[in-house]
Amino acid sequence: MDSAFDDFLTLEVNHLDVNVLTGIYSEETHLPQPLRISIRARLKVADHYAPDTPLSRSKNYMDLKHAATAALPEGQHFTLIEAVADHIIDTIFLQDDKVLHVDVKIIKLALSERGEEIGITLGRGRK
Repeated sequence: MDSAFDDFLTLEVNHLDVNVLTGIYSEETHLPQPLRISIRARLKVADHYAPDTPLSRSKNYMDLKHAATAALPEGQHFTLIEAVADHIIDTIFLQDDKVLHVDVKIIKLALSERGEEIGITLGRGRK
């Protein structure tokens, strides 16, 4: 049973600015839009992390960055930013079976007029 005091490990990559083809309006569908993407991935936690614990007991942070940048298919139009988040989550789950849950927050920078953060957060657990 999960409790508020269970051990956990969360890797984070925050505020990646990525240009992605997304949108539903005609003025949005032909040019990439700037998105700010943040990712939190909860992993199976080791019993203890000693100074010589190998990276294989955790996960490389750069894998999260890769899922939100290079792993997004070039030229692919995503109607909804929810689909962008789902693609990132699927990529991270495929990378490593130690990942138990992923949250992806996406802010549509083009909608911000005064620094507002307008967007979504999608969280999925491994099925």
